[in-house]
Amino acid sequence: MSPLMELSDAHVVHRARGGGVFGRDRVYALTGADLTVVPGETVGVVGESGCGKSTLAKVLVGVERPTWGTVSYRGRELWAMPPAERRRTVGAGTGMIFQDPSTALNRRLTVRQILRDPLDVHRRGSGAQREERVRELMGLVGLPRALADGLPGQLSGGQRQRVAIARALALDPDLVVADEPTSALDVSVRAQILNLLLDLKERLGLALVFVSHDIQTVRRMSDRVITMYLGRIVEEAPADRVGDRACHPYTRALFSATPGLLDPVDPIPLSGPVPSAVRPPSGCPFRTRCWRATEVCAESMPPFTDASAPGHRYRCHHPVPEDQPTRDLVAQAAPPTEPA
Repeated sequence: MSPLMELSDAHVVHRARGGGVFGRDRVYALTGADLTVVPGETVGVVGESGCGKSTLAKVLVGVERPTWGTVSYRGRELWAMPPAERRRTVGAGTGMIFQDPSTALNRRLTVRQILRDPLDVHRRGSGAQREERVRELMGLVGLPRALADGLPGQLSGGQRQRVAIARALALDPDLVVADEPTSALDVSVRAQILNLLLDLKERLGLALVFVSHDIQTVRRMSDRVITMYLGRIVEEAPADRVGDRACHPYTRALFSATPGLLDPVDPIPLSGPVPSAVRPPSGCPFRTRCWRATEVCAESMPPFTDASAPGHRYRCHHPVPEDQPTRDLVAQAAPPTEPA
């Protein structure tokens, strides 16, 4: 199947605030990202805060231009297009759901105006057709028509996120990127929004990139899971292998921190300093916290290695054996205790 969206060696480097005496410090937000999304699949992206998940999401929908590397939509490089064509391509082909609906929606516009805005900007249909599309979108996400003239501040958090989802779907995109879409919601509402996203994906045939720090939610939502650490993709695996069959020590540590209820395990302890994206360590960035690290980990970033299952690859000099249970790693990673 031909790729819908493809990143190749994508890097995003920002100037750091403060920037030192001469303002030369750089933040390496994304480093060497290679990712392919095919039509109809769900790709989960997991990692700690600051690992580059949101940067990757913005690059995928054309909000952020990579410092270097390529971003292709249906085989055409986005940033080689004329600006007007790129806006049309990205606007019609992709949609994005942001983390906090209370800040993602213009509080001065009604729900009707928010949902009409993409249609007006891209001149989709007549005025009457746009109004019909607004009603259709509200029904699609389960919003009562009576809320059409309401302002975001008059809605609940779950209703606001439904508006944000409807806005992302307004132009019938092929790809929707959801960046932590439930983290700002009450626990009781999160399951409703997740189920809505799953339902819409199946009904509309969407490709979905689902970004979250919650590995258990991502496993439920996704066909394939990407693990990121300090701006790098360090593992890519089918969703059913991202827990006890993951090969990268960091993926195993993430899994242990949010275990399933049926087979709970203790969290794998990670010691050592958390590296800075301004001055990332040499070699593998996880080596400063990894219990399996050796000198070779400081010398070079390992290339991707294929695991035994199709679609499973990782970047690690000393991978965890695929058949080793995560609970066995807890004791291995624990720092030695000093004698009394």
